[in-house]
Amino acid sequence: MGEKDKLEHFEQAILPHLDAAYNLARWLTRNEHDAQDMVQEAYLRAFKFFDGFHGADARAWLLTIVRNTCYTWLDQNRARDMTTPFDEEIHTTEDNALNPSAMALKSSDMEMLKQSLEQLPAEFREVIVLRDLEEFSYKQIADVIDIPLGTVMSRLARARERLKRILCARLKEKP
Repeated sequence: MGEKDKLEHFEQAILPHLDAAYNLARWLTRNEHDAQDMVQEAYLRAFKFFDGFHGADARAWLLTIVRNTCYTWLDQNRARDMTTPFDEEIHTTEDNALNPSAMALKSSDMEMLKQSLEQLPAEFREVIVLRDLEEFSYKQIADVIDIPLGTVMSRLARARERLKRILCARLKEKP
């Protein structure tokens, strides 16, 4: 495949996912400019390794690169964002707990959701963004993050529980 053909094929397969790439990078970096830089870096990496892409799920393939690019950058620049302190309350579950991110997405207060998501550690933000905002399946999330399916489900449950607590606390504070 010539360089021109490669570029054309790359543009057709990968460019349509620019919004999803930026969305994930934005939530992971918590900064518009850093997210733009991460997406640009990820697209350069994706083009460089495009010969290794064999027509699978282009969106998942790209978001895997975006995620890895962001985590490499976060590790080098903001290592404190990479850790999640253990909180016993978060690890308890309620049988009929509502999906807080879905609830907030349907509400009119998107700013409250944005601020609440910003408070979550990166590993929790990414699963909520991929599942509830990008509508990835659990399997796709497992592939992008490179963790077992069961870990995706438990991490998502913990992330939603923490988000629910943050949202409830914010609602109580609201005048």
